Amino acid sequence: MTRPIPLPFENLPARAFHASARIRFGDCDPAGIVFFASWFALANAAVEDFFRDALDVDFHALHAARRIGTGFAHAEADFFAPGLMGDQVLLTPLITRIGGASYAFTMHVHRGSAELLRLQLVTATTHLDERRAVPIPADLRAALTSYQERCADAR
Repeated sequence: MTRPIPLPFENLPARAFHASARIRFGDCDPAGIVFFASWFALANAAVEDFFRDALDVDFHALHAARRIGTGFAHAEADFFAPGLMGDQVLLTPLITRIGGASYAFTMHVHRGSAELLRLQLVTATTHLDERRAVPIPADLRAALTSYQERCADAR
């Protein structure tokens, strides 16, 4: 396996969405370093902002009213440098694949220009009441496709 090389923030697509987060005491282990599981919680919060601000899809209505879940079906991480209590970071999702009932994206996490970690995430769309996979809703698919194209055009 080849280890990925950290990507400077400046190399991300110019039109990509960025969610800002502050690393808090509760995100860290006793050494003041972000606990690995906290990164996934921060990534999920960034996804909620991404839906609202970049996709114009109401994340909460999708889940609560429409009963469509968007949970992580696969997650992996490459850590390049520790995140520390008090850090201000930017989380940048880039869509890598849009399938029938799932989509994949890379979440780049930067402190300044330095990439701290990179998450590879696959999100499955499910019917929350029936507990089964369902096709990505048309409005979400269109928004994901548009965002993916915007980011590709900006490279």
